[in-house]
Parts: sequence; structure tokens; C-alpha cells
Amino acid sequence: MESSTLLLPIIDLSSPDKISTAQLIRRACLDHGFFYLMNHGVSEEMIKKVLSESKNFFSLPLDEKMVMARSDLRGYSPLFDEKHESSLTSKGDSKEMFTYGSSQGVLGQLYPNKWPSQDLLPLWRPAMECYYNNVMDVGRKLLRLVALALNLEEDFFERVGALSDEAPVVRLLRYPGELNPSGEVTCGTSAHSDFGMITLLATDGVPGLQVCRNKDKEPNVWEDVPGIEGAFVVNIGDLMERWTNGLFRSTLHRVVSVGKERYSVAVFLDPDPNCVVECLESCCNESSPPRFPPVRAQDYFHERFSQTLASYSTGLKI
Repeated sequence: MESSTLLLPIIDLSSPDKISTAQLIRRACLDHGFFYLMNHGVSEEMIKKVLSESKNFFSLPLDEKMVMARSDLRGYSPLFDEKHESSLTSKGDSKEMFTYGSSQGVLGQLYPNKWPSQDLLPLWRPAMECYYNNVMDVGRKLLRLVALALNLEEDFFERVGALSDEAPVVRLLRYPGELNPSGEVTCGTSAHSDFGMITLLATDGVPGLQVCRNKDKEPNVWEDVPGIEGAFVVNIGDLMERWTNGLFRSTLHRVVSVGKERYSVAVFLDPDPNCVVECLESCCNESSPPRFPPVRAQDYFHERFSQTLASYSTGLKI
């Protein structure tokens, strides 16, 4: 069955009217769990630079990439390293990944980034660090608006320690894009919801991203989400769903192969590992009691990564 195209709400981050913008974000999170973010302040030139440098890295021979293979949550992941419960093949997902984060803070010291050598890719590290810093500014601004959308104080997520350490990570992704000769759907990323608070995605314009707005309905109905040049595609993660007692739902999504190589950059706004995620008072009452028990972010991520990443080490130090 062919999928239809989903017209997502467009949020303008440059709007001076924070309350109206917060209300638009609330409606988008209630209806879709996904939206486009425009005028966010990260230039198209910077996004294209990161995508270009990402392509340079993934073009390296496999043995050179494996020197930077992940041993924890940062580094290179080869094809089929990630496998979700919904994977359509026993091999796992057809994609390569490279994950990095901040060099600052406790996490930056415990899990240092694995950078390609300057001789190999001289412009790589400066481009990636600049992108990280710029998108973090966007993420902090967006989270303040999400707090307002939930009828909370603007600095709520800072006050509960969600941003105490620089836990967010950037994941570079390459999808080979081959089609299954049998005609069956081939997934670069199988159906899943993201684990953290919020994800910001930039793509090279090649289609493939699909969402399923009702993850409890069988069979799943998939809709295409086209890219908009210069815009981030933003979606709610599982921990935000837990915070909001299911009010803001983490939306099932996947990337299907379209016969063309595809590059994207996902920024996962993950909370500090020691942050305890528990139902917000504004999202529960007598008729709608808390659906999820409180959980420490680190414990939640440990459980989820253990289920999905073949190369995930259980010896994490936090």
C-alpha cells in the first residue's frame, strides 16, 4: 500500500511571541509528535557543511572507520549494528552511524569523542564541534518553549537538572538506499520511537522518512515526511512522553530505502544521566493518574541501548 504525504505543522523559532509559539508547539505535539522548525538560527551553509563532511567520513574504507568503532555510546557503528524489535530482517538496520557529543562536562571526560585524524579529514572536527554548539543553542531555546507549552515555568527543564551535564549527542547517518529485489519494504531504520526528550533532524533532501501517528493501531499506517530545505524535523522522544504522562506522545517513525543513498544528521536532546523523569503535576489528576513510574535517565537509556545496539557495552561508568 502506498503511503501518503503528511503535512506537518511549521514552527517559527524566530517569532518574538513566545506564548503563541508555545501554543503552536503544544498543538503540534498533541496532534503529531512531529513538526518542522524554521528560522532556528543554524545556517543552511553550516548544515550542508556537516552533511558534506559526514559523506567524506563514510566514504573512507571500512578498516579506517573501524579504528573509531564505538565501545560505549560514541564512535562509529557499521551496517546492521542497530536492530530494533521491529527490524524486518534478522541482520538489523541498513545504515552506518557515527555518534559524538560534547567534550565538556562529566560525560565528555568519561566518554571522549573519537575524532578522525586531522591528516585524514582536516575540516571534520571543527565543523562537527561548531554544529554541536549551534544546535545546542536551538535545543535550549526549544525546550524553554516546550516548558511553556506544558504550562510550566520557562526554565523548568533546567531546574530539574535535565541540562546539568552536556548529555545531548549528534548522530551522523548514512543509508545505502538499496531496494529489496523482492519488492518488500527495506528499512534503513526500522520502526521505533526515540529514547530521549526531543530530536532535531537535518537531511540531504533524499526522501525516506515516514511516521505512524497511531502506534497502537494495527496495521500501522505510514505517512511520508518530506524534508524542507533549511528546516529541522523535530520529534518528541520517550522520556518526554513519560514526563507528560502520554500527553505528548513519542511518535513511531522509520526510514525506508528509496533506491538512493541518503545522509542525515540527528541531534538527540537527552537529559543529564542523573535526571529523574517523573510525571508532571500539570499532566496528571485523579481521573488520569501517572502511567509511568519515575526513572533515572541513565537507567532508562541503559535498558533501551542494551536492547537495540549490538556494540553497546554494559560497562558504562555512570
